[in-house]
Amino acid sequence: MQLGSNKIISGAKYVYLIVFFALLSGVFYPVITHSPWDSVIMGTLILFLGLAGTVLLYKAGTSEKNRKACLIAGLAITAVALFLIYIAIGRV
Repeated sequence: MQLGSNKIISGAKYVYLIVFFALLSGVFYPVITHSPWDSVIMGTLILFLGLAGTVLLYKAGTSEKNRKACLIAGLAITAVALFLIYIAIGRV
């Protein structure tokens, strides 16, 4: 019984992240203004990309092996997410 509850909790945290990022990227704006959903989908994906980069940065700080690889990959992914944010707002 314990194994099933761990799977439910694990799934719930991913659903929570998806809902939180969708709300953070403005999911209600297209509903109110009847505009396309492209910006919400792109914003959510950029947030997940930034999350992946910061998780790699965290792993670089806590793990003993592959520290340099995780640090480089985390900084690169976070920089790509920042670049995509600038593209999304039209500053590049």
